[in-house]
Amino acid sequence: MSSTAHDYLSDNVVHRKNEERRRLHHEADVVIVGAGILGCALAVALGGQGRSVILLEKSLKEPDRIVGELLQPGGVAALEKLGLRDCLEGIDAIKVYGYDVIYYNEEVRIPYPENAREGVTETVADSRSDEMRGMKRKRPEGRSFHHGRFIQRLRQKAMQNRNVTVVEGTATDLVRSGWTRQILGVQATVQGEQDSFFGGLTIVADGYASKFRKQFRTDLPVAKSKFWGLELIDAKLPMPNHGHVILGDGAPVLLYQIGTHETRALIDIPENLPSASVKAGGVKGHLKNVVLPSLPENVKPSFEAAIERDRLRSMPNSFLPPTTNKAPGLVLLGDAMNMRHPLTGGGMTVAFNDAVLLAELLHPSNVPTLDDTKLVLKQMRTFHWRRKNLTSVINILAQALYSLFAADDAQLKALQMGCFQYFKLGGNCIDGPVGLLAGIIRQPFVLFYHFFAVALYAIWIYLTSASILTLPVRLFGSLGVFWKACVVLFPYIFSELKS
Repeated sequence: MSSTAHDYLSDNVVHRKNEERRRLHHEADVVIVGAGILGCALAVALGGQGRSVILLEKSLKEPDRIVGELLQPGGVAALEKLGLRDCLEGIDAIKVYGYDVIYYNEEVRIPYPENAREGVTETVADSRSDEMRGMKRKRPEGRSFHHGRFIQRLRQKAMQNRNVTVVEGTATDLVRSGWTRQILGVQATVQGEQDSFFGGLTIVADGYASKFRKQFRTDLPVAKSKFWGLELIDAKLPMPNHGHVILGDGAPVLLYQIGTHETRALIDIPENLPSASVKAGGVKGHLKNVVLPSLPENVKPSFEAAIERDRLRSMPNSFLPPTTNKAPGLVLLGDAMNMRHPLTGGGMTVAFNDAVLLAELLHPSNVPTLDDTKLVLKQMRTFHWRRKNLTSVINILAQALYSLFAADDAQLKALQMGCFQYFKLGGNCIDGPVGLLAGIIRQPFVLFYHFFAVALYAIWIYLTSASILTLPVRLFGSLGVFWKACVVLFPYIFSELKS
């Protein structure tokens, strides 16, 4: 028998044994709680490395959510690295080429940067060199889609991996060693019966409302507003194949197409907003009286029809800074570990890039067995800091942009106006910020540079628009604008530097 045939037979024997362990004894190398974006991606990645995986999900029905519907180019690139790019096919996904920012009915197009690669911005010379070799780059693209359809495609991929067993059941508790307190697996309810699943490593990716998070960290997610979602039918968007950010007197409104005929509208409503009070007609009253008049004329008919037709649904806009995983045998990931405002659509980009990085760090060549808790925790410390080149940018940008776009005082309004005028300058004033937002540019200093460039430009406009008589007052006020920029940005930078 040839060595190749022998290896094939040996591999099949190992596979059958592992499958039997998962099916009969509920034992695997890794147990993953949550078959969402991150859980499915990690199951496929680790299964592809030969790890035996149990993927536990409370319901395998198609989810129906109003977020997780726009994947930035940096997320598409990570999806490709994971071998899951084809999950974007066959779900009526829409190509996204950038953003259209509408500020008091004035708009500016913000396309994804043409001369950008992952992590860097190309020079003109780089671009011309590629053209001379017949390798002209096209602009990166994002995708928008129905969240549930995308999740089902990811789950199909996990189920097709021969090293992965998907179980429909609700995780209820963690299984701990009575001696070492190491996490050994999870208890779950499967078809009404109590059961347990054991793994050398347990990964919890059970989402923003994680039931296990509070056992391992004392801080809680902070949510100061909610996104309320509507589904518009055959809406005529000002700029097809673009996400739309509508800014005015209130909090921002997002519009982006998620199917051939469907467009998602997300309306940010801060807590205790007077125009959304019961006395003012509640959320529907706010949508009709405040949001509807601020929309582009072509969008108004479909938006108004959706108000009357749709059931109103909401999701909290939460912020939770990342923390290092320190519990032996356990890893918290995804929204259970780190959240940012969904304004910039960065959540799935973070998740898929986390899956790429974690699969690399936990590869059998680096961690031969996942029950080596000391080595796994060492790799998790590396994971915490290596992911920051991308995730700190996305986290800070999301929170800072929301502060500007939901401006509720004079200083923030000045910064908001300065941000829009900065975009109008074009060139690097667009390519830099949208490259960061897209998950293409992974350099925190670039974010710092553009944010304070916006602040200084806002101050310049603030001063030059003043008359001679009001200039002294504006000079004093400009200090307030700069201080507000610091107050907006630095707390989120400090949150990223914590371990």
